[in-house]
Formats: sequence, structure tokens, C-alpha cells
Amino acid sequence: MTAKAKLHLAQQEEADALLSRSPLAALVGMLLDQQVPMEWAFAGPYTIARRMGAEDLDAHDIAAYDPDSFVELLSAKPAVHRYPGAMAGRVQKLCQYLVERYDGDAEGVWRDAGNGKELLRRLNELPGFGKQKAQIFLALLGKQLGVRPAGWREAAGAYGDADAFRSAADITGPESLQKVRAHKQQQKAAAKAQKAAADAAKS
Repeated sequence: MTAKAKLHLAQQEEADALLSRSPLAALVGMLLDQQVPMEWAFAGPYTIARRMGAEDLDAHDIAAYDPDSFVELLSAKPAVHRYPGAMAGRVQKLCQYLVERYDGDAEGVWRDAGNGKELLRRLNELPGFGKQKAQIFLALLGKQLGVRPAGWREAAGAYGDADAFRSAADITGPESLQKVRAHKQQQKAAAKAQKAAADAAKS
């Protein structure tokens, strides 16, 4: 991650500062980004660090944390996620994987990736990261964090498109957040209409 990187995904100064300086925080935020508002998800790493009494997240510390206590840590109000128990397990699995594969160095996932396809494969192998989540994070790395191996836009698919407002990769402030939110609402409406048309065709 570049020294000048400044993310605005949580829309909270301290939470965004952590995301900007900590590769692990950015990965954890991306992991949490499902079934909750984006800002809630990306504020999660800061909440976790604060409750652990730390300024930054450490993969070794999270991986070794007592699982039941970690669930309690994420469940305390305000909860880190709508499903804190399930997400506590996923965050720990992610950190355990990073410890085993990259010695706890989250940036190691992309530091020496030779090209976009290789980086996408590495991201897709992370616990809790499917293809879509991997592509969005790859686009975030390329668009905002200066990580641009050859072919990164192609590997990121539509999320790598320039001047798009499809995902967290395109959020640089409140205005772009609203554009991304509008795009997601359009997608949901289109999917709902498609399903209704399909159901009508069957009847």
C-alpha cells in the first residue's frame, strides 16, 4: 500500500485512517462487507482493534484469540456486524490462514504478485473471499492503493473499469458512496424484475 493512500470506506476519520495504513484492516473490512451497510463493515476493523486494546490489527493476535471470547468481542454493542458470531469465526479463519501462509503479513498476499491473474487467485484463496469479493478488493488495490500488477483491471472484471461506481473500490467520499449505493439498488431492482419475469413465464 502506498504511503499516500487515504481510504474513505468507513466514512469515519479514525476508522479510515486504520484502513489506510493497515493491509490487514482493509482485508478484514472487505471480509465483513456483506449483508450490512458498507460503512458499518469497514468500521469493523477499527472497532475490533479498539476492543482488543490495540492501535492496529495483528493477524497473530486474532488467530490465537480464544474463539468464544472473540465472538463476545464482536457481539458487544454496538455489534461489529449483523451476524457477529459467524463473522468472528470468519475473521479468525482469515487471520489463521494469513499466519500459516504469509507469516501474518497481509500485504504479502499482493506484494510480489506477478500479474493480475495471480493476484486474483491469491485473493480468491483467502477464507471468506469468493470471486466477486476478490475482484472488488483487487480493484480497490489497483484504483486506490497503488497495487497494479500487469492485467489487474482485466482480472478485476467490471470492478476494474475506470470511472465506474460499482463497489467499495470506487468510493472516495460521500458523493461516490451515494453513487455506488444507487448502482447497487439498480442491480437489486433489475434482479427482482428478472426473477418476476421468469416466474411469470413458468406460470
